[in-house]
Amino acid sequence: MRFHVLLGLLWLGSVARAEKPLNIVVLYGDDWRFDTLGAAGNPYVRTPNLDRLAAQGVRFTRAAVTSAICGVSRASLLTGQWMSRHGQRDFGVFTTAWSDTLPGRLRAAGYQVAHVGKWHSGKFPAEHYDFGRAYHGQHWLTRPGGALVHVTAQNESDALEFLRTRDPARPFFLQVAFFAPHAEDRHPQQFLPQPSSYDLYGDRPVPVPINATKASTERLPDFLAAEKNEGRIRWRARFDTSGKYQEMMKNYLRLVSEVDAACGGVLAEIDRQGLAGDTLVVFTSDNGYLHGEHGLADKWYPFEESIRVPLIIRDPRMAAGKRGTTNSDFTLNADLAPTILAST
Repeated sequence: MRFHVLLGLLWLGSVARAEKPLNIVVLYGDDWRFDTLGAAGNPYVRTPNLDRLAAQGVRFTRAAVTSAICGVSRASLLTGQWMSRHGQRDFGVFTTAWSDTLPGRLRAAGYQVAHVGKWHSGKFPAEHYDFGRAYHGQHWLTRPGGALVHVTAQNESDALEFLRTRDPARPFFLQVAFFAPHAEDRHPQQFLPQPSSYDLYGDRPVPVPINATKASTERLPDFLAAEKNEGRIRWRARFDTSGKYQEMMKNYLRLVSEVDAACGGVLAEIDRQGLAGDTLVVFTSDNGYLHGEHGLADKWYPFEESIRVPLIIRDPRMAAGKRGTTNSDFTLNADLAPTILAST
């Protein structure tokens, strides 16, 4: 099984396994591709908190997903299985028994399990969680009473509530499933960051990919190049003029930086509670994203931009010499559940 690759890399040169079970935090971005990190060498994006996490752990440079679509990929993370095994082909329900999922096995082992944010696998199974808040689809949510809150701020608030109200005598598993920077597809602006982020990225233009050209589109097979293809439809909605490209990409990157800040808030709370030495932290995404390459937008297709994702793992047992390193072995999102289970 491929998870032995990840497990061996994490444990190579590590300190002895802790006697008590590790806490586990999965910070789960949406539509966030492998190179949208300062730590990955991107000179434009601002992700200081995740860059710091990478400096404290291992960043996997060739991580990929088995299916570049939200619901399918999220089911693979939960089950450690490919679509052909877990059975979720779009946004329905996976058929894997709950007792065989990552949170199911951890809860059976005595963990408190929590999920906040995007679910996308049918009805959220609240009965299987000790703490659960599921929501996605809009960047701005309406709270009881009519006040608006940004979905990323709500993600952070719910994660902090769990961390501050959990049973301190038991280990925990927390998945913070961000909706951002996924587009709000039916909104004409697509990407709606918080007003406090509007000053970000205003100083210079976002670089346009070298393969975001008419010639690249013309090289596509007919079924991809067709104007009714969803990737082409969304390209026209976001990237078909230089002005639109700049507006959309800057707002996308503002959402990225907001998620980075929320991750920083969660990590700061772990530090405040003195849990960093007892907590395994994973940052990754459900799929990559096409920023206009090939004349396409979004994901779905087996292009590198669609299937490659960021992956950072910080294990407190990791030897000092491994911290801040990168690894170029090929890993998959289906590797994560068995890796986590085997290492706790």
